Amino acid sequence: MIVSEETAAKSLLSAPAVRERAHKMLALGDGLPNFQVDLARLDDTAQLVIDTTRAAYPTLDTPFHSRWRHFAIDGFDYWNELDQATAWPSAEERARTAFDLAIVSVLLDAGAGPNWKFRYPPSGEAIGRSEGLALASLTMFRDCEFSMWPSPPLRVDGSILAGLPEAKLARGFQVSDENPLQGVAGRADLLRRLGRTVMAAPEIFGRNDTPRPGGLFDHLAALAQNKRIAAPTILSEVLKHLGPIWPSRLTLGGVALGDCWKHASLTMNDETTGLVPLHKLSQWLSYSLIEPLQWAGIEVTDIDGLTGLAEYRNGGLFIDTGVLTLRNLAAAQREHTVDSELVVEWRALTVALLDRLADVVRARLNMDRERLPLARILQGGTWTAGRNIARQWRADGGPPLRIISDGTVF
Repeated sequence: MIVSEETAAKSLLSAPAVRERAHKMLALGDGLPNFQVDLARLDDTAQLVIDTTRAAYPTLDTPFHSRWRHFAIDGFDYWNELDQATAWPSAEERARTAFDLAIVSVLLDAGAGPNWKFRYPPSGEAIGRSEGLALASLTMFRDCEFSMWPSPPLRVDGSILAGLPEAKLARGFQVSDENPLQGVAGRADLLRRLGRTVMAAPEIFGRNDTPRPGGLFDHLAALAQNKRIAAPTILSEVLKHLGPIWPSRLTLGGVALGDCWKHASLTMNDETTGLVPLHKLSQWLSYSLIEPLQWAGIEVTDIDGLTGLAEYRNGGLFIDTGVLTLRNLAAAQREHTVDSELVVEWRALTVALLDRLADVVRARLNMDRERLPLARILQGGTWTAGRNIARQWRADGGPPLRIISDGTVF
């Protein structure tokens, strides 16, 4: 059966495609050009993840890994403060607003670098990395930086994003020579692309309002059968309707492939040979849209249908615990672009190893996938363990590999 390039390309825009090709990469074993894999070290890594989870969540009642966790800093939940202070006209409007914030905040969540911090004006507290990025985006959102006047302030308007100046974002994130943030231009361009994409598809993003990112809630709600929607469906719709926001990367059959890269070792029997889909930010966003849907009374099923996230905290965990070892140790001293085969291989192995790790964690805790889906293991979990062990190994707490980031992948 002959499959068109367009059909083959669209097959890569899904969680099953990410999982399948990640495990094919892991199955290459000694044939991998850049990494050696020691699966015997997974037991120790799993125990570290369990210990880290118990320290944060002693009852193992772990929430999902999502952007919402980053709004809670040092025991105070900044989103909850805003949520509780708002007289929502309906559950649907609350969900649209949460979608607005989550989409913008996730797209601004690529690595900040070790030297950037956001100083929260009311308290003066300086916060870096993911939590700092989250709080900076929430502050701009709260201060109407993404909305039109005189519309309700707690919203994001596509028209405002479409013309967002880089200087406005830099100002909102307090960027200066003394407080450098990686990839500011890439982040601003991503938001402008989001604005243009939203404005160009009012049938998706403007069903009940002027076009806004939060309009995606209404689209997903319409797809829900008996108020139930599967998590992989969320990802598919995110990839389908937000695909145009990504900067020019690989295309196949006229379809933009997003966070998808080439690796010569991964051979297939069709036009997609050598292509490795990862969709990290899109999956991170999909995880972050689950709770707003639940708040609106929509049940999200098959949460484990999404994959682990191919990012440097999870990936760093496997390097720092010895599950992954560079074949050429000198590569750790060089900078690598996100499209390099070394980085693509590392990220794909991370996705597959997270599945393997999750099985070990569940077995040790005597819990099944329903009670302990991957989303909870990531939160408990692998992401925090990766951050903690990075601090033990490196003074700046950065990843074990030096990645050149444009602010749209890591």
